[in-house]
Amino acid sequence: MFTDAFALKILNILALGFITLIGFVVLAILVMYIIDVTQHTHTLRRNYPVIGRFRYLFEHLGEFFRQYFFAMDREEMPFNRAERAWVYRAAKNVDLNSGFGSTRELTPTGTVMFLNAAFPVLEKDASLPSPVTIGPFCRTPYTTSSLFNISGMSYGAISRPAVLALSRGAAKAGCWLNTGEGGLSPYHLEGGCDLVFQIGTAKYGVRDLEGNLSDQRLQELAAIEQVRMFEIKLSQGAKPGKGGILPGEKVSAEIAAIRGIPEGHPSISPNGHPDIRSVDDLLDMIGHIRAVTGKPVGFKAVIGEKTWLIDLVKAIRVRGIEQAPDFITLDSADGGSGAAPQPLMDYVGLPLKESLPWVADLLYEAGLKERIKLVVAGKLITPSMVAWALATGADFINSARGFMFALGCIQAMQCHKNTCPTGITTHNPTLQKGLDPTDKAQRVAFYHKNLTYGVGLIAHACGVSEPRQLRRNHVHIVMSNGISAPLSELYPEPIVILGDDDASHTINPNRYSSAIEVSPND
Repeated sequence: MFTDAFALKILNILALGFITLIGFVVLAILVMYIIDVTQHTHTLRRNYPVIGRFRYLFEHLGEFFRQYFFAMDREEMPFNRAERAWVYRAAKNVDLNSGFGSTRELTPTGTVMFLNAAFPVLEKDASLPSPVTIGPFCRTPYTTSSLFNISGMSYGAISRPAVLALSRGAAKAGCWLNTGEGGLSPYHLEGGCDLVFQIGTAKYGVRDLEGNLSDQRLQELAAIEQVRMFEIKLSQGAKPGKGGILPGEKVSAEIAAIRGIPEGHPSISPNGHPDIRSVDDLLDMIGHIRAVTGKPVGFKAVIGEKTWLIDLVKAIRVRGIEQAPDFITLDSADGGSGAAPQPLMDYVGLPLKESLPWVADLLYEAGLKERIKLVVAGKLITPSMVAWALATGADFINSARGFMFALGCIQAMQCHKNTCPTGITTHNPTLQKGLDPTDKAQRVAFYHKNLTYGVGLIAHACGVSEPRQLRRNHVHIVMSNGISAPLSELYPEPIVILGDDDASHTINPNRYSSAIEVSPND
């Protein structure tokens, strides 16, 4: 009897709860109906009250359904599932082998294929990437053998645990970490890795109270042994022609202090350096920073209009080779780890497939390729992409989003909203707690190790003992007729060294206009 009474009481409570829930649902629908028919902003909701709201819900959920259920392994943008899966496996140091053949289609225009040699390099004859020295005319040159490094991501744009993981992981891997334009934080230093300090248009971290470049701050940074080089950022792939964007909700007291800006206010850098308005200004700035710090100095840019680079080469020839930038970082128009206006992200700048061979050949023709090291960035996250860049003329490759994947990024496309579900690009402590810097640092190191190993596999298969010996004749590109052509024919390696009369007589800004279909897409 007691059991029956108890069961009846539970059923009554459940029934009451169900009726109450239905009442709240009806009330909510009524409230939404009144709001929808009285508002004047959304036509769809006014014409179809309540029901019209599902359109916005499905639109929001659509990108996640496409990512997990509907898109094929090699269809998604900006990175497809096959690319992301390779990085995840590399970062976890699990089996990177696949079975039953490749799922990669070999016929689309722009497909990259490496030419295997009849007699590949034996493992006993293989070499590790050779060391390269940057800044031979500096008081403190920088020598490294790491061909794959971490691109600029500011503390503020990414979280404290993310910076810690990258710093510790870079130290384990032996690669450099670019600070991004947001200044040097204690978390960059904690891991003990080599650092490239990036100087953005707002001069964060090296500015005085008026926002001008501070020699005192430069000297203080140069005194830190970990800070190996300085990079002047002219533009970046996500937003060429616009400065960095950090939403106000990400500008904490700590970030404000590091950058020298007001707390809680959006941090928007100028779209250009007010004190760099010509190639002579750029060379003056590079020379000044190099003289103050004694360390290598270069610049980062997305290539668009090209004649200014020809003017830069002419100016270097007049001033002397020691006045040249120590390195140039080329960012691709399809870069994008930072927040950016879509018109700039989608339509401005040249992709790396076009800018890299042109700039590499410009430096070759000017006799500057050995003096000015070429660093490239832009969707190069797998061994094939890195090998293509090395063969085309790069000395080093940087990646931001590849290392974000190593940290656990799921491509949620919420980097600018402070709602990153993996804790990488958010300052919400609740979301950050899932990112363990110790564990992720090991994944960063594994990713670097396995990618470098993968590039080596390609190099050895092509018959060279180490990756930096890859050349354009080792690569074929599928053309629009479905037949591949040698990269060395599409982009012939120059053999002419410029004379002293006119630097422009062997340099054609449109040299590769007929080969722009070439792409390193994996």
